[in-house]
Amino acid sequence: MKRFALFVLAAAAFSISAFAQDDATNKAVLALPANLRDAATVIKWKPDFTYDTLKKGTNPLVCYDLSGYPKHQPFTVECTTTANLDRVAQNLKFEAAGDKTKDMLDAAEKDGTRLKPQYGSVWYHFMGADQEHARMHMTIAVPGATAQSTGLPDKAGQGGVWIMNAGTTTAHIMTPGE
Repeated sequence: MKRFALFVLAAAAFSISAFAQDDATNKAVLALPANLRDAATVIKWKPDFTYDTLKKGTNPLVCYDLSGYPKHQPFTVECTTTANLDRVAQNLKFEAAGDKTKDMLDAAEKDGTRLKPQYGSVWYHFMGADQEHARMHMTIAVPGATAQSTGLPDKAGQGGVWIMNAGTTTAHIMTPGE
């Protein structure tokens, strides 16, 4: 009888853990369009800026929950390509420095240690005060790109896409209305 009770308790604990992991996985992929969610990898960042894989995907997209992390809104989930994970880890490390974040980013950009994202990779963001008030935002990484190299403007307001942070490793294409 004791063994049966232990078995039931262990099964219940496993089920609760599996449901919690499913919830975490389902939340992390909310930044993606619905047709990309099932095939995405989902990770959980650890305090040392490494991660655990919660779900292995079949496409190159990876999603994670940054809710409550420094420099992020209370509800924040993001997705990008697996090729950008080192860049995300570097971002998280710099963001954890608080007031020093901008100085660290500027120094890394200047001395060439700022990791570049994969050119043309998409960054999906879903963020806000809570899930109900969150908004979608999508950018496309174009490190080093300028208005001259792409023909796109480097300022908003002309009604189309534009390059933000032109000429840096952080250069990305912004889309209007996001």
